[in-house]
Amino acid sequence: MALRLQASTEGVALVQETTETTPKLINDSSDSFTEMKNRFLSFKKHKYLENLERYQELAQAQAPKFLVISCADSRVCPSYILGFQPGEAFVVRNVANLVPPFENGPCETNAALEFSVTTLEVENILVTGHSCCGGIRALMSMEDEENSSSFIKNWVVVGKAAKSSTKATASNLSFDQQCKHCEKESINNSLLNLLTYPWVEERVAKGLLSLHGGYYNFVDCTYEKWTLDYQKSNPKQETGGYAIKNREFWS
Repeated sequence: MALRLQASTEGVALVQETTETTPKLINDSSDSFTEMKNRFLSFKKHKYLENLERYQELAQAQAPKFLVISCADSRVCPSYILGFQPGEAFVVRNVANLVPPFENGPCETNAALEFSVTTLEVENILVTGHSCCGGIRALMSMEDEENSSSFIKNWVVVGKAAKSSTKATASNLSFDQQCKHCEKESINNSLLNLLTYPWVEERVAKGLLSLHGGYYNFVDCTYEKWTLDYQKSNPKQETGGYAIKNREFWS
């Protein structure tokens, strides 16, 4: 069952359910491209050719309402989980679904952020995290001020404010519970980091862009969604500078 979302400056709304046939899982590497070929030909026959006019429109231009920043984890494909159709969402995936602050300088994630906001003029940014995130676990396992040649550690340190906040408020919890807490705290930290980009904050302040957080728990298949309350948030605070509204729990 796929979920389709409707873009709105008021938030993310569930509007439709569709049934799709689940393809055979790729278990044998020798058969991987054979299965991919079958999936592609099935897509062409049952999706592309049956909606040819729509795909021809998309060939000319795109106008997505969403930018989705999601984890690269193979278990949490946002289009599959949330039912985005071609043309509905500009999707960026990285380890631990992190958004670095503006002052960190250029990277692939903020290049996509700049394009989707300034050129495509998306109306919603959805930062969506998930349960059992290895990137967040790596962040929580790092020693403070640790110097490392690891690309992973040098990337996840972007979430150090979320780690600090978690350690301050959830130090009595087990390590696994702290990681779960940080998975959500990191999403809010990324929402605040979005506001450090002047062209993002300008559009949010004008009501042209809304910032949302989402959390997919694939253990029990639930999804939490919330919206950053811009008027009550302060990205200049090191921790706890956010306020949220419109929290929903889908189960």
